[in-house]
Amino acid sequence: MKKILILTASFGDGHNAAARSLRDAIELLDEDARAEILDLFADSYGVFNNFARKTYLNVVQYAPKLWGGIYSLLENPLVGQQLGGFTRLQNTLEKVLAETQPDCVVSTFPAYAHVIRKIYQSHHERPFRFLTVVTDSISVSSAWYRAPSDYFCVANEATAAVLQKGGVPEKQIQTLGFPVSPAFASPPAELLPPVGNEPHRVLYIINTGKKKAGKSVDRLLELDNVQLTITVGRDPELRNKLIERTRHHASRVRILGWTNQMPELMMSHHLIICKASGATVQEAIAARCPMIINQVIPGQDEGSAELIWRSGLGAIGEKNREVAELVQGCFARRAEQWFEWRKNLRKFSRPDAALRIAELILDESSHDKAGRQAIKLFEAAPPRVMRPAAPANGNGNQPQMLLCDFHIHSNYSDGKLSVPEIIDFYGEHGFDCLCITDHLADPKRLIGKLSELSNFTLNREQVAEYFAVIGQERERAWRRYKMLVMTGIEFNKDGYTRKTSAHLLGIDLHSPIDASLDIPEIIARIHAQGGLAVASHPHIMKSEWGKNTLYLWENQEKFAPLLDAWEIANRNNIFNDVGLKRLPFIANSDFHKPKHIYSWKTLIYAAKDSESIKDCIRRNEHVAITLYRDFARASSGQVRHGFDAPAAAVRYFQERLPLHAANS
Repeated sequence: MKKILILTASFGDGHNAAARSLRDAIELLDEDARAEILDLFADSYGVFNNFARKTYLNVVQYAPKLWGGIYSLLENPLVGQQLGGFTRLQNTLEKVLAETQPDCVVSTFPAYAHVIRKIYQSHHERPFRFLTVVTDSISVSSAWYRAPSDYFCVANEATAAVLQKGGVPEKQIQTLGFPVSPAFASPPAELLPPVGNEPHRVLYIINTGKKKAGKSVDRLLELDNVQLTITVGRDPELRNKLIERTRHHASRVRILGWTNQMPELMMSHHLIICKASGATVQEAIAARCPMIINQVIPGQDEGSAELIWRSGLGAIGEKNREVAELVQGCFARRAEQWFEWRKNLRKFSRPDAALRIAELILDESSHDKAGRQAIKLFEAAPPRVMRPAAPANGNGNQPQMLLCDFHIHSNYSDGKLSVPEIIDFYGEHGFDCLCITDHLADPKRLIGKLSELSNFTLNREQVAEYFAVIGQERERAWRRYKMLVMTGIEFNKDGYTRKTSAHLLGIDLHSPIDASLDIPEIIARIHAQGGLAVASHPHIMKSEWGKNTLYLWENQEKFAPLLDAWEIANRNNIFNDVGLKRLPFIANSDFHKPKHIYSWKTLIYAAKDSESIKDCIRRNEHVAITLYRDFARASSGQVRHGFDAPAAAVRYFQERLPLHAANS
């Protein structure tokens, strides 16, 4: 099995986007390969890293010229010499390399190459192949190539020329494109051109200049036949303002908050308006969608903007009036300009770049492997336990103890992590089964309307996307961690008092259910899909802030015959009354942020498939609860990575398996 480390950092979206795309591509090409993404700046510097990252984002947004000056300092050789001087980062990376013994290391952030050079400066040879994926275009800081790498992967010929001029041998430069999501390599049906009666579909990505966004939208809606899709990220205030501002154009405007479907959006629109961020520009090129750039931040954005303008892939207009005029010109004269941009994009587009780079990485992972001798940095490095390949039919239907969490929130509602991040987080902790259950509010209730407008619950327009994204991640979770993932919803029926409020979990759903239905009807719809209906935090919570939801408990004579189970424990709360009533139970974390994983969980002794698990819960047999902890990891100071995920589960059951409640 090939082991690949992908090193990234959260200073800008491009580094992490490239890392995720490469991991997904590697696992699509080779199911036996293991690719792990690590942000060692976060592991090494903790709170200080968070502060530095937020400072970077604020400087980029509010003082772009200042950032341009800071970026130019990286060209100073004296500054560049200090890039390998991250002592904590070096110590952390040394430990990770010793523990994992990777076949190949890939960096999407320039500092890692300098640190690796320092680690191995006294050795004759690195015990792994090393690739640098350059996420900048044209205006490339020399920090990317002043430290050695076996290969440098770049997005285009212009960037390759910059590296060659900087002294990198041509044979070490691979011009394979920017690693965008593999989803771009499988486009939907060909987009109809914007001529005749076909609407002009414009995607407006608002990630900067938010104060002027309203005026920009007004000018765009003055244009005939423009249909506008606007994404505002996790900014409910801006979203609500734009909804109000465009209410008279509701048939022509779609306003989205945070979305996980950017590839699909880009490939289904004729034109994109956004700032010149590297990752977004490269995604637009992969989608063959012309761009109008409305802001250029000095530094790394300048190269992306130059690429668009110099290559005839779009235009630059940083004023609202200019942007509207460029959009109008794009579609004028039977979209003559649009067709020209589109033709040029076909020459530059490399939607399969992540797959091509993944092929190189996999090939390098086998490079001269027999002749290489691993250099152990620490003699006491523990052996890694790798997950064996599963039989074609799962685990052969043999019962086993399964660690489960059926109440998890992503950033589709009020959680901190995205769905892919949740999959990796739980997978690396060795869980066997989980259900993602984002909030969906009753739109007929005032509190439900306010919750949706505040982005505390799923937007009804994104429910289909939510199901699709979890479906995609379900396959990856099984392929990568042999972990079952179910789609669920927490139906919010919030009243003005705790006795008129209820939260209901729908577990293992296959299609959306209308949250405005009455609770008995929702339960019936859940059961019609073969799912579980579970009362969420049904009793008084003493350890968590928030309103109690007691309606189901106060009316248990009505609902006990209908429900499959009740939460006997939720995060750090345990509801003794559920046990005293001898009601069927499960325990969950009500996960919103990483620290919530250390909470009550469900243990089920069953075959590792969803039907067997649900059957145990319905019959309330072979179900137990435990207070999940990870003492060994916390005390050892190890950096968490996924190479030893299965061992984590084994250790958990061997070392900390006193069950606090059980039925058999």
